[in-house]
Amino acid sequence: MASQEVGNAGPGKASAGGPPASQAESVLVNNSVNQPIDELQNHWKEKLQALGAIQILNGAMILILGVFLGSLQNRYHLFRHFFFVFYTAYPLWGPIFFIVSGSLCVAAGRKPTRVLVQKTFEMSITSVAVALAGFVLLSINLAVNKLSFRSCESSQSQDLCIFMGIFSNGLMSLMLILTLLELCISISVSAMCFIESSCNSNKVISFPSNSHSSGMPPDENKSESKEIQA
Repeated sequence: MASQEVGNAGPGKASAGGPPASQAESVLVNNSVNQPIDELQNHWKEKLQALGAIQILNGAMILILGVFLGSLQNRYHLFRHFFFVFYTAYPLWGPIFFIVSGSLCVAAGRKPTRVLVQKTFEMSITSVAVALAGFVLLSINLAVNKLSFRSCESSQSQDLCIFMGIFSNGLMSLMLILTLLELCISISVSAMCFIESSCNSNKVISFPSNSHSSGMPPDENKSESKEIQA
């Protein structure tokens, strides 16, 4: 009888003072599953911080160009038709949105709470709209500059007019490239935050079964149920 009791108790526990073998196996499986997930999370955080830093730098460059553009417009007000985009104030309010969006990206990458990820997603969507508006305004300015070159022929300072037109085209082209870069980054950040939010909402918490919660192996539960029925 003693040998039978020892034989029944042996398969249920891995050792005398240790957890059941089924629980030990589940811990090993969970560790092997969670390890690649943690690596993906770290990669997501690093990528989000890098994109946020690029957004901040990009917004700062557009803001510097906007201030420089405003100083030129005040000095050469006779050629203000070359600086159409400055009157829309896009070089001032546009970069502010980009810098704020990049700051939220960096903060969400360092501490990805649900609130920060949601705010980053909303701000990235706003940055997409702002970048599209800036792209349209800068494209219109470049189109206006082509027409404004004709007025240089009747201008008293023809050489200065041509120089300002070429210089304005260079600034607008550089701002246009930075705006397109900002548009691509904002779309990427929006997609990353949307996927992360969807994954977090679809996570299912698995609760332990009754056998594990009671601390008894499945075989002992089955034997107890048979004795009760008998």
